[in-house]
Amino acid sequence: MMRFRMTFWAVVLATTQAQAQAAHPILLVPDRVFADGAERPGWKVLVEGDHIVAAGPNVAAPADTETIALPGTTLLPGLIDMHVHLFLHPYNETSWNDQVVKEPLSLRTARAVAHARATLMAGFTTVRDLGTEGAGDADAGLKAAIQQGIVPGPRLLIADRALVATGAYGPKGYAFDVPQGAEEASGPDLVEAVRRQIAHGADWVKLYADYRWGPGEPSRATFSLTEMQAAVEAAHDAGRKVAAHASTAEGMRRAILAGVDTVEHGNEGTAEVFALMKAHGVGYCPTLAASDAIARYAGWNGAAPEPEAILAKRRSFAAALKAGVTLCVGGDTGVFAHGGNARELELMAAWGVSPAEVLRIATTGNARLLGMQDRIGSIAPGFAADLVAVEGDPVSDMTALRHVRLVMQGGMVVRQP
Repeated sequence: MMRFRMTFWAVVLATTQAQAQAAHPILLVPDRVFADGAERPGWKVLVEGDHIVAAGPNVAAPADTETIALPGTTLLPGLIDMHVHLFLHPYNETSWNDQVVKEPLSLRTARAVAHARATLMAGFTTVRDLGTEGAGDADAGLKAAIQQGIVPGPRLLIADRALVATGAYGPKGYAFDVPQGAEEASGPDLVEAVRRQIAHGADWVKLYADYRWGPGEPSRATFSLTEMQAAVEAAHDAGRKVAAHASTAEGMRRAILAGVDTVEHGNEGTAEVFALMKAHGVGYCPTLAASDAIARYAGWNGAAPEPEAILAKRRSFAAALKAGVTLCVGGDTGVFAHGGNARELELMAAWGVSPAEVLRIATTGNARLLGMQDRIGSIAPGFAADLVAVEGDPVSDMTALRHVRLVMQGGMVVRQP
């Protein structure tokens, strides 16, 4: 009982301290600030309440300001991951099939709470969760718990159950019907399903433009172009954007022509498809880290020779870069461990994008694709005080993102030196 009381009062004290801290201005003093796509040595950032009020080399702070010195660090806008699954955990721990069919919702929700905290502590203050993968509408409850301050976590944009063509998804291979990892719909019912998911809290609608119809088969297009166009129109009419899972060239082509806002994966993307994506202004989340993780789970050690799946991914990513498509940072986190979200940024830099550009994409770029470019993703007066300080200089060494010293979310210091 005494131990419980000590833990309880420790939580109360920490909450009181955080509230008191938010009641006065905070001046952050790192070695450098990453702002407007470039590093600014000697800059400081002043926070009042939940927003930034000043940033630059000469910042005048009020008399009651608390100064947090961050020597040896780079201060960045809170990072944004555009493709996570908080209700999944790494497939080398438990297969996707077993997570969906065998793990109870209570266990999956408890894991998701821990995953949300790990994500925030890693400096990712906003994420887009693209489907609960069989956990129903639980993402809406998790989002509410974060918003109400019940549990720590990033600003969460959710896609509810996601939408698959009838019979196309999984788990498969059972002698009886089992719960599916997404909501099945086809034809006119697809529009109804879009509206139902929005009614359940979806900020984004996710469509599976292609998938494997049977175990061991290659991915094939699922929804017709007409079906997808109707679904996208219904989502856009409701003020929601649409993401499309699409690995095949044909699935990507249909998703782009249907008017989706982002395409996820694109493993088999061609020069022609990426040129079409560029022409239609569709964002591209390559999810390099998921491909890397899955190859490693299959036995690859990360060194040469690379398996064909990785070589094909390199080819498609190179084609996307050559086409000049709008990239987003989203690793499909959940396939690999939450809190390791920076793995996607490291791979993008290793595969040909300059580190400064990767950081820009993970902040201002992702914010723009979310339609939140006036609120998050930048260090400038009026923006949300979502900030992360990392040891070292990520422009010189992207692995600096693994060494988080401070995280601030909405003006509250949630991780400090």
